[in-house]
Amino acid sequence: MENEFSRLQRLGETMTQHGTQMALALAILIIGLLAARWIHNSLSQAIRKRYPKNKPALLMCNLLYIIIVVIVVLGTAVEFGAKPVNLLRLLTIIALIVTGVAIFLKPFIPSMPFKAGNTVKTGNLLGIVEAITFLNTRMKTFDGKTFFVPNRQILNDIVINYHYTQTRRLKIDVSIRYDQDLLKAKRVLEAVMTEDARVKTKPGPMVYVLNLASSSVDLGGRCWVDNKAYWVARCDLLEKTKLRFDSEGIQFAFPQLDLHINEDGSRADGSGYPATAGTTGRNPHEADDEENI
Repeated sequence: MENEFSRLQRLGETMTQHGTQMALALAILIIGLLAARWIHNSLSQAIRKRYPKNKPALLMCNLLYIIIVVIVVLGTAVEFGAKPVNLLRLLTIIALIVTGVAIFLKPFIPSMPFKAGNTVKTGNLLGIVEAITFLNTRMKTFDGKTFFVPNRQILNDIVINYHYTQTRRLKIDVSIRYDQDLLKAKRVLEAVMTEDARVKTKPGPMVYVLNLASSSVDLGGRCWVDNKAYWVARCDLLEKTKLRFDSEGIQFAFPQLDLHINEDGSRADGSGYPATAGTTGRNPHEADDEENI
């Protein structure tokens, strides 16, 4: 009983001597942290509304919040009786330790191969990165679904970042019939790409003969556009190519099989199968190809 009474007596003396100082320090800490939080939220909302893509401004806002919190904690400690000189020394030591550890460990800390706002493909997911945390990455697919992907899974898989470079090559592959004017088709396809303002002039658009297929001549148009305009530009150029080829009288190819019938009723390819009704000169064991006789 005497020990407990002595403890209570010492506590009462401490509260009498330092109670006002402790209450004031606690009030400074609570009010200061609430004010810092309010300032940070207000500035962040204002910056996101007026400058939604200004990341340096958001970084400065976060830095200001940290500075205010440090000032509040220092003020609380000084009010509680700590010496400012000792606090400054302690902060300097902590800052040096944190800086040294960050510089030493930075090469060993894996970084994500993208940032918020990039369009990426990881595994079977294709979408836009909305946020990156220490544990996972939030992605939104183009059909409106939101996925939270563990970072360790992303780092262990192949990642395609479509915004890592500023430009991207666009492909327009078409197939024309063998009886069409090949050089004219190449000129028309190149003109479709050249006339579009989104297509880069360096490197300029090019058209190649990709393949001489069984039923078509395959052409490939290649040009470069900005990453941000890739998808819309691709859709527009495909539509323009179709309309332009139609207006120029260039016919697209489709799978077909031409049969030539000899006078004796057999096929001209020497197979010996008769061109009887119901088979139209076709081997009944062959695949059902679309025929143009």
